[in-house]
Amino acid sequence: MDRETALEIVRKQLTKRRYEHTVRVTDTALALAIKYGADRNKTELAAALHDYAKFRPEEEMKHIIEEDDGIGDDLLSYNLELWHAPVGAHLVEEEVGISDPDILRAIRYHTTGRADMTLLEKVIFLADYIEPGRDFPGVEEVRREDNLNTAIVQALGNTVIFLIDKKQKVHPDTIAAYNSLV
Repeated sequence: MDRETALEIVRKQLTKRRYEHTVRVTDTALALAIKYGADRNKTELAAALHDYAKFRPEEEMKHIIEEDDGIGDDLLSYNLELWHAPVGAHLVEEEVGISDPDILRAIRYHTTGRADMTLLEKVIFLADYIEPGRDFPGVEEVRREDNLNTAIVQALGNTVIFLIDKKQKVHPDTIAAYNSLV
């Protein structure tokens, strides 16, 4: 599958605004892939499909989380915003037919990160965080960072601080990702 086919598939799943975000993530991810040596085709596919389940109904996502042993029911006790990533990986495999575990993991962990992320996972995680349409405290510092791991540590740190300030739970994968990189 190529980039344009993937974007056409995902366009039907997203709002116009989220689709535009997805195109920016895909462009940003490709630039990062070139810079850091990640596989370009896998990068474009994972980036294009990363938000595939973003607007699925909550009940559908909950059902998939409960039924897919690989996701884990504990996800249900965390913010709904985290659900679309692992559910997206599940649905991309089931509905789109992508079976490449590298692409599926990059989609699955693009919101939380995880310990020992692969290069592709790092690229998708960071591209989603720094794409040019994002505007929040700390994003410019992350964009300026030239070291991939340091940029991800900054992004994860910003996320943890944001969640703590909002008195929200921090997913263990986010802490594990941070700890594995510092």
